[in-house]
Amino acid sequence: MTKSLAGDEAADDACRDCGYEPVLKRSLNGFQMFAISFASVSVVIGIFATYDDVLRNAGPVGIWLFPVVAVGQLLVALVYAQFAARIPLSGSSYTWASRLASPKIGWAFGWIAVLCAVTAPVAINNALASQCLMPLFNMEPNETTARLITVALLVVQTMLAIAATRIVGWVNSLSVGVEIGILLVLGLAFAVVVIVMGEGTTDNLFSRGVAESNADYFAIGGGLMAASLMGLTTLVGFETAANMSEEAENPFRSVPRAIIGSVAAAGLLGFLFIVVLTVAIKDLPSASASESSVAEIMHQQFGNGLERPLLAAIAVAFFGAALVTMASTARYIFAMSRDGRFPGHQVMRRVNSRTKTPIPATLLVLAVGVILMLVMPGAALLQLIATGAIFNIGLYLMTIVLYLGVRRKFGKGKSGFDLGRFELPVAIAALVWVTVALAVVLTASTTWATITIVVGLLIPGLAYFLYMLRFDRHALDNTSDDSDLFTDPTK
Repeated sequence: MTKSLAGDEAADDACRDCGYEPVLKRSLNGFQMFAISFASVSVVIGIFATYDDVLRNAGPVGIWLFPVVAVGQLLVALVYAQFAARIPLSGSSYTWASRLASPKIGWAFGWIAVLCAVTAPVAINNALASQCLMPLFNMEPNETTARLITVALLVVQTMLAIAATRIVGWVNSLSVGVEIGILLVLGLAFAVVVIVMGEGTTDNLFSRGVAESNADYFAIGGGLMAASLMGLTTLVGFETAANMSEEAENPFRSVPRAIIGSVAAAGLLGFLFIVVLTVAIKDLPSASASESSVAEIMHQQFGNGLERPLLAAIAVAFFGAALVTMASTARYIFAMSRDGRFPGHQVMRRVNSRTKTPIPATLLVLAVGVILMLVMPGAALLQLIATGAIFNIGLYLMTIVLYLGVRRKFGKGKSGFDLGRFELPVAIAALVWVTVALAVVLTASTTWATITIVVGLLIPGLAYFLYMLRFDRHALDNTSDDSDLFTDPTK
């Protein structure tokens, strides 16, 4: 307890050194920080949302790309942990770039981070509606119905996120416990029916399934490459822990551990689950044709009796992940607004004195989600997943390049995480990996609708940046700094 309090005091001093008086309440312990990061990764949601695409594009054999992606994303997580152990401020990469490079560069990081984060709550809720709630209640697939349910979920989560950060932590911890339980229980159940009853085959693990006749299977952007999107759209979001550093207890220790632990746990548990799930497929063509392949496989093996309770439990995991991403997105907006670098910053930087939460920023996340559901053409979930992947991987690439450029400003922290002599090889390997990953995302999932959404989200930011250059240059030219912050996180 004494060490935790000392860590809190050091973190609050770091805030003051950067010119910020701590206004957010430190109420999230080490497990809750891990839960926040794990929920943001949310391996169950990622698999539910993309497993059907893997079966159709690459066949079951495409699952073997998941552990490859997991190793690459762990390298990225290690770089993020290096930053988080030294700069425990809300805003994550935005704050790091603003303080270590320049406010102008930091603004670019911040806008991309906001765009990356703001699509996450609506994407998760749309997946919850279409992949979980509608099958749970025997509702026929319908895009309009899914969008209406998505908006209703966003409203409920906004109310909870506004009420208190502690509520977010409680709900999220529950959902993560449920999610881990789902992976273990459902994985064990599939294993039992396969081993004991012989209902399944290991041949599935090496089958191309319905993609057997795909002439572009091995081409650039073809079916096999597209299978990697399951990992690239699932093992992301771990930086959420860093974004909520100002609400974490002893963030110098808890945040880096949460970042690394969430990726390692999600990668291992996720892959084991996918393997068992794939072996358990009884009717591969039906599973491949289904809009909710995981639910279809559950139905094939367990019927309605066990399928519905599991779908209900999975809905809890979805809900918690969407809630924490909404809270995290609001923190990005808050971090930029308190520096005067976000549209309407005079309002968006306000923190309610009773709840200690940024209410206007949270309401903005809700508004963006509703607008996206109103204006997006076609299948919303696929477009949101592709858009989020481009922004996520792009931001990871920018952050690793930033690290390589400013790493010499770091000293060796006495109480935080440190890679020591391995930090440069890890950063270079992460750079190579993310460059490849971005190329995969752009070639395998990009459509004109996706490009339209990406450009449509970037243009308002560019317009506001030009406005600040012309009328509010002070916001882009000034930032408080204390070099001691980067040499020893205990001082």
